[in-house]
Amino acid sequence: MANKALFATILGGTCLLAFAGCREPAVPPEPAAPGAVFDVRDYGATGIKDDLAQEAIQRAVDACAEAGGGTVLFRPGDYTSGTVHLRSRVRLYLEGGATLRSIHDKSRFDQDALLYGEDLIGVTIEGRGVIDGGGAYDRRLKGDHEDDFIRPNQLEMEALGLPLMRSFPKPDRYGKLLLLVRCQDVRVAGVSFLDSPSWTMHPVQCERLVIDGVTIRTSLRDGVWADGIDPDGCRDVRIANCTIETGDDALVFYSMDWFGPARPCEDITVTNCRLSSASSAVKFCDGNIAGIRNVTIDNCVITESNRGIAFMTFDGGAVENIVLSNLTIETVRHEWFWWGDGEPFHFNIKKRSEVHANWPPEKDRPAGAIRDVKVQNVIARGFGSSVCNGHPDSWLDGISFENVKLTVAHDPDAAYDKAVHGLLFRQARNLRLRDVEIAWESPGSPRWESGLAFSEVQDLALDGVRTVQAPTSETAPAILFDRVDDAVIRDCQAAAGTGTFLLFTGEATKDILLERNDFRKARLPYAFRDGAAPQALKLGY
Repeated sequence: MANKALFATILGGTCLLAFAGCREPAVPPEPAAPGAVFDVRDYGATGIKDDLAQEAIQRAVDACAEAGGGTVLFRPGDYTSGTVHLRSRVRLYLEGGATLRSIHDKSRFDQDALLYGEDLIGVTIEGRGVIDGGGAYDRRLKGDHEDDFIRPNQLEMEALGLPLMRSFPKPDRYGKLLLLVRCQDVRVAGVSFLDSPSWTMHPVQCERLVIDGVTIRTSLRDGVWADGIDPDGCRDVRIANCTIETGDDALVFYSMDWFGPARPCEDITVTNCRLSSASSAVKFCDGNIAGIRNVTIDNCVITESNRGIAFMTFDGGAVENIVLSNLTIETVRHEWFWWGDGEPFHFNIKKRSEVHANWPPEKDRPAGAIRDVKVQNVIARGFGSSVCNGHPDSWLDGISFENVKLTVAHDPDAAYDKAVHGLLFRQARNLRLRDVEIAWESPGSPRWESGLAFSEVQDLALDGVRTVQAPTSETAPAILFDRVDDAVIRDCQAAAGTGTFLLFTGEATKDILLERNDFRKARLPYAFRDGAAPQALKLGY
């Protein structure tokens, strides 16, 4: 009996504990993290939007750092602030329903950011809350604002007699949402970053940076200079599971000297992200001094972007060892003042004076490089020509496209359409296209010409390519070769309706080998013009 009574007592106590465990806790559980929790409300924040919380937040962050680290907690509410200086081993945690807001008062920012950190170790920003920059914009004529990158678009608008209306940030909206300089072991996860007045996240020369499950949104119509994530000279970066919709570039890689000598931006993976941008969804940026290298972008979806993937180098740095795989890309033509023209791919090597009218050539660095880039398993559709330009001093080198389908579309209601060829390579060597298809949508543009075009190319291999000339062109070939030296064309197929499949032009076109191609649906398999001679062609088996 005693044992039964003891068993009943234990069982009853267990049941009571189990029942108690089913009850709603009186106080929400603290986020799981090592160290103490420092609630910003305990340091004077009210959670009321109109009350300035800046000093309370800073006191909580400093107290957490002095205690050796822990969590600074934002419970549901609105917290308005200017610059908050982050500290090492401090974790900001924004619960669902908590919003940290950027104040519309520039005097409250002693740095160009809402959240700022320099030379820190162990910076963490997590939770299901929101960081809101309150970005807002005015629409007015461009006035004396000049942007050499979009001058071709401006000239098109002027030729049509259309007003040069564009977006500008309101003068009382200021700063990036997150600026980290030379920090290590950084983690940003789960939080939503909304309406940044400037770049949303700008990590500079940081190492071991993880950005996971983050949402970034700014106005696709108006959000000028409101980039998504801009790593500059960072190393060991992982960006995963993010949704980024930005009025300017969504994801940009830099190597600049704004915060000390430029460092390479390197060893980067981007996976499982969805990107939209009124400019470039992914940009290997023109601002590149020390190089951008060892980057893999995989399993991502790009939609509603003015430009899909952009490779640009104007300050002498190299872009190299890049893999882009398993992507779907959909580009559209946004308004005239955005960089890009609705094209899925863009490669461009320039010297700075060749872009900026007021840049003195004596300040130019030597032309940079774009080399060893692999694009594979991509379906893309866009409203502009994908133009891949090298430079007279530095040709594209080691570029490959494999298993890529590119469709070119036209919007008859657009103010202008500069698209000509589906995919153009100029000044490139060691170029490989395998299982590539170029298609055209109806209605077509009267400016369209060839599906593929190559100009000043050495060592080219086309394997399993399928394309046709534009349906609006009666004279363009499906594939244009201009001054191409040393090419192999094998297992390619002329699509139904092809006129001339291959057109060879220029005296420098030579040493072209044809093997196992299917020209049955072409009216003419190949032709020669402008100095190109039949002796340039060799027929294999």
